[in-house]
Amino acid sequence: MWNSLKKLKPGWGIVPVLIFLALWEIIARLNLTPGQFSFPPFSTVMVEFYNLAASGVLGDNFLASLTRVLIGFCAGSIAGLVVGTAMGWMEKLDKALHPIVSLLYPIPALGWLPLLMLWIGINEWLPITIIFICSFFPVLYNTVTGIRNVDKDYIRVARTLGASDIKILTTVVMPLALPNIFTGFRLEAGMAWRVIIAAEMVAIPTGIGALMMKAESLIRIDIIIVCLIVLAVMCLSFEKFFEYLENKMTAKWR
Repeated sequence: MWNSLKKLKPGWGIVPVLIFLALWEIIARLNLTPGQFSFPPFSTVMVEFYNLAASGVLGDNFLASLTRVLIGFCAGSIAGLVVGTAMGWMEKLDKALHPIVSLLYPIPALGWLPLLMLWIGINEWLPITIIFICSFFPVLYNTVTGIRNVDKDYIRVARTLGASDIKILTTVVMPLALPNIFTGFRLEAGMAWRVIIAAEMVAIPTGIGALMMKAESLIRIDIIIVCLIVLAVMCLSFEKFFEYLENKMTAKWR
């Protein structure tokens, strides 16, 4: 049976999704849920999705969230990669910074929100800074872990062959650490969207999170579900992008 499942074509993965959507439509149409838990049919949600997209409301809010995520995620990931590489390669620096990182890393990114609202104020830099923090620490941690886990025999062989430290770092250590580094990228690519939605719901008047809060005040469940669908698609898309990038960069030697 397991072998038969493994032979299924990739397109079969859409079947459970179609069944789920059909059940959603049927249950909603037949009003099988209690009144306080009622939700619109999938077709109604898609109609509202079209209306929001055609009016530009969804596009404007989506672009606001996307811009914040890209700026914060790229800045945080680059900073985490640079600092993590330095800590992983230089043992003295790792010993100096490790206690600080260990103290700050467990703090949820949204835990910084009240403090940042006082320091930065409610403006575009607030959600970007939250995303920066969300991305920085996990990428740093995975980069350090990846570099530290590289087999020391490879480094010794490279030194024996006359390679400089920079050459060893760039051609031996970093390629071998890439799987760990991409793990950090994949995890935080999706988390960045979850955090930005929460930040926008609390403090920002634009973006997908803000649109959800406006829909909540109007009791528009269909709009809330549209926003959740956009969030789910973007989380999955970002994670799949880094998964594809990792396979592309490491497939030849993994």
